[in-house]
Amino acid sequence: MLGKFFKKPNEEQSDRVPPGQYLTKGFPVLTYGQTPQVSIETWQFKVWGLAKEVTFSWADFMALPQQQFTADFHCVTRWSKLDVKWTGIKVTEFMKLIEVDSKAVHVMEHCYGGYTTNIAMSDFLREENFFAHTVFDEPLSAEHGGPMRLVVPHIYAWKSAKWINGLEFLDKEELGFWERNGYNSRGEPWAEERYS
Repeated sequence: MLGKFFKKPNEEQSDRVPPGQYLTKGFPVLTYGQTPQVSIETWQFKVWGLAKEVTFSWADFMALPQQQFTADFHCVTRWSKLDVKWTGIKVTEFMKLIEVDSKAVHVMEHCYGGYTTNIAMSDFLREENFFAHTVFDEPLSAEHGGPMRLVVPHIYAWKSAKWINGLEFLDKEELGFWERNGYNSRGEPWAEERYS
């Protein structure tokens, strides 16, 4: 299995691949439950909790500045993919549109299909994070989280929620789906924060 689908990083790549990870030759799809099928015509994105409640359409997101991003992607199941090319909207650009209470310290990412995952505001607001709708110049497929997913390159990919459709701002940490089921609450790859 290792030689066919995965390989160990070479010396030049070792500083980009966290401990215990192997490089994938493809782009594996891992999903719990049904894959939501959501059209861009019906897709909506809601903000609530310790923020002024507002709902955005696909057109609202597409009107924001679009950027290309290249980022490494690390899955908790021990595979990594280097130099993934995405197109989307910076989180910091989106945040200019919403009013968040200063008491908010955590965010719950909500997704079509009922999936949730938590992230600290300090991790969420980093400059390198973005909402992605395109990968390798192709619209993001449902299997990879389309039509929109969050990408948070510096922590394990389960925090890069697929099928994202909302952010709930919180005054304390609350655990999302995988965190309630034994995964680490933060997921730092270089510290191998896989499980709690």
